[in-house]
Amino acid sequence: MTAAPAATVPFQLAWVTVTVFPDCDQTPFQPLVSCWLPVGANVTVTNTGDALNGWTLAWTYGGDQQVQQGWNADITQSGAAVTARNASWNGSLGTGASASFGFNASYSGTNDVPGTFTLNGVTCNEDGTDPTDPPTDPTDPPPSGSKVDNPYAGAKVYVNPEWSAKAAAEPGGDRVAQQPTGVWLDRTAAIEGVNGGMGLRDHLDEALRQKGDGELAIQLVIYNLPGRDCAALASNGELGPDEIDRYRHEYIDPIAEILSDPRYAGLRIVTTVEIDSLPNLVTNVTPRPTATPNCDVMKANGNYVKGVGYALNKLGDVANVYNYVDAGHHGWLGWDDNFGASALVFKQAATAEGATVSDVHGFIVNTANYSALKEDHFTITDSVNGVSVRQSKWVDWNRYTDELSYAQAMRGELVRIGFDSGIGMLIDTSRNGWGGTNRPSGPGATTSVDTYVDGGRYDRRIHLGNWCNQSGAGLGERPQAAPEPGIDAYVWMKPPGESDGASKEIPNDEGKGFDRMCDPTYTGNPRNGNSMSGALPDAPVSGHWFSAQFQELMKNAHPAL
Repeated sequence: MTAAPAATVPFQLAWVTVTVFPDCDQTPFQPLVSCWLPVGANVTVTNTGDALNGWTLAWTYGGDQQVQQGWNADITQSGAAVTARNASWNGSLGTGASASFGFNASYSGTNDVPGTFTLNGVTCNEDGTDPTDPPTDPTDPPPSGSKVDNPYAGAKVYVNPEWSAKAAAEPGGDRVAQQPTGVWLDRTAAIEGVNGGMGLRDHLDEALRQKGDGELAIQLVIYNLPGRDCAALASNGELGPDEIDRYRHEYIDPIAEILSDPRYAGLRIVTTVEIDSLPNLVTNVTPRPTATPNCDVMKANGNYVKGVGYALNKLGDVANVYNYVDAGHHGWLGWDDNFGASALVFKQAATAEGATVSDVHGFIVNTANYSALKEDHFTITDSVNGVSVRQSKWVDWNRYTDELSYAQAMRGELVRIGFDSGIGMLIDTSRNGWGGTNRPSGPGATTSVDTYVDGGRYDRRIHLGNWCNQSGAGLGERPQAAPEPGIDAYVWMKPPGESDGASKEIPNDEGKGFDRMCDPTYTGNPRNGNSMSGALPDAPVSGHWFSAQFQELMKNAHPAL
């Protein structure tokens, strides 16, 4: 599932002019297919939509073209797919403004200019069209009752006014206050609104207002399983382990009823279903050394699987709902013992309680976590003095070094075991930027595999297993659609500035406990290699506003604000 514009822009249209300069003398009788021809190309992107602060142009070659070097843009290629991202100085494109870049490449056979380009995921007009003619709007909605391939394509994404107001009230917060974030329905009372706040209908009505005449996606986090978060106390929920019927009829059924209201049929409703639940049934149960009694209970009673299946079935019946199931993150499921087994549990849940794999539009990774999107300074295949990167203390035999590689690999595995080949992935980039003064600019020293990895890694956590209010973290990539193959969008599903959990015990009526992983003085457990927690001090209960964290996230943002 692919294609969508920058999340804060209704849609972007662009004219793309490509001029190709072949540079290979060829004898009259030399077979063309046997000659790899160097070629140069100049590309001009003219923005005919709303102003852009950052652009990504993508296209797919039909032949063997291989990009070799480029200028005025960051150009990458994976197979036939090519992505060109703006340089630091040419990312702003006002309406009518243009940016140009070029590259050298080689090819064999024919060298046709690709017929389709996308700007921030939305189809552009290619060379040969007349910019004075009105283009066809690529964001025209599909026929009533049908789904689009990517709900973020050609759509604005809902800005939660409650979060936006908190962000804007912070010094410097106006720089990000209009970014779209997820709306968390983390207890039954949230459906109607907590303490006078907005309920689900309020958010949907506001989404209609923000939508106007265009398309809009609204992101909802479905998060209230019985026995929720069996391995972490900070985000425990209101329902006991056996209260599956309350989950079904007091929580999911009312949500499904509201979402099915014809008034909201024009919205693209993205649901992220029960984060941090199903992977626990693989990694935190007996006989694993990280097992907890609570997770053993949830595996034995089957209520995680039943609950997720019921939610997928009921919500999937609503024509304009797009279900994305939580799939952990690479620092949790990237090991061989966890990866395939977790995918099978996802399928088990997706076929429980009347659900089918067709009720799953995709999966989301790194929700409310900190794993770096990309690690540029080392790869999983690197070795130092004959020692594999996988043997470093940081990687610790994981198969993946970052979230992008993990998300794409997990997508492939899920398709392999029976999910639709069109499923897309979301990556939560709300807190994985790891910028600021501590961001490495190159690989670490090759003294050992550990100095090589530790000196070059962007993710500055003490240990991959640390997850609570991490010190030094920064805002990551801004929400955007179709940034990489197989990725529907980068999203800020966890609203930046909302705490992961209290750093000390705080009584509350939300069912949320005190987890030592949120205590900055905690020396750890087997899940984080008995390391310090790396948590910020003075944090409030999970989901509550944490000003110090928000300021740190802005300070360490990458890309920088």
